[in-house]
Amino acid sequence: MKKAKANLLRLGLPKGSLQEATIEKMAKAGFNISVSSRSYVPYVDDEELEIRFIRAQEISRYVEHGYLDAGITGYDWIHENGSKVHEVGEFIFSKVTSRPARWVLAVPEESKIKSVKGLQGKRIATEVVNITKAWLRKHKVKAEVEFSWGATEVKAHELVDAIVDITETGSSLRANKLRIVDTLMTSTPRLIANHDSWKSAWKREKIETLALLLRGALEAESKVGLKMNIREASLAALLKKLPALRNPTISRLSLEGWVAVETVIDERVVREMIPQLKAAGAEGIIEYPLNKVVY
Repeated sequence: MKKAKANLLRLGLPKGSLQEATIEKMAKAGFNISVSSRSYVPYVDDEELEIRFIRAQEISRYVEHGYLDAGITGYDWIHENGSKVHEVGEFIFSKVTSRPARWVLAVPEESKIKSVKGLQGKRIATEVVNITKAWLRKHKVKAEVEFSWGATEVKAHELVDAIVDITETGSSLRANKLRIVDTLMTSTPRLIANHDSWKSAWKREKIETLALLLRGALEAESKVGLKMNIREASLAALLKKLPALRNPTISRLSLEGWVAVETVIDERVVREMIPQLKAAGAEGIIEYPLNKVVY
């Protein structure tokens, strides 16, 4: 019988539509994962990690019961399952946008339902039955809630009066001629841990290290590094003109009277900033991608 490793963290990652995005983010954090069709156990280049890809809907339950030490799943599924787990942190890596996913109440465009009150006595299809029932109770509305195994958007026109479905942009709902009435919950991915695992000094440190590196990788995605050279006499004017560069790294060059400036900025402003840097006297401007930004 193979002896279990003393220091091993079992980590659950979401299978399905988020799987490739998760593998990509983990790689940027420094953990390279490969999935083989010959084995249900993915390879990871860290002997202290054991990875399992599981449906996001199930991860919180396996973490709660200790089959997994930690996992990444949606805030929505933690609540839908009523899982008692330790939340380590929020990690936004959407497959479409950086906006949180929303569970929304949607009805056909021609429906007379304008608010939650219009659901009285109606039938609703959804994958998040518990969240929907809790929302209805909050508003003191009685309606029939049935579990949807899929194709929920289609059911709204033929089989039920309304649906509660997940969306990021709302484009799919609009394409299916559905109108959003209300938002029940917003959800983002969370790193969660089993309470007993969190009490273990080694496992907690491992989970916190994973969280630190993953957060650093996500922070780096929207930022770039900038390097440039400028005459020392022009440096003060440059920093005053460009507030984003108030706290750069400044080092002297071997060429007398010149300094090198290095900073990290949001990628979305680079195209406007580089011409301004050039006009302010900067030379040898280099933009480079970042793997991690750790604050």
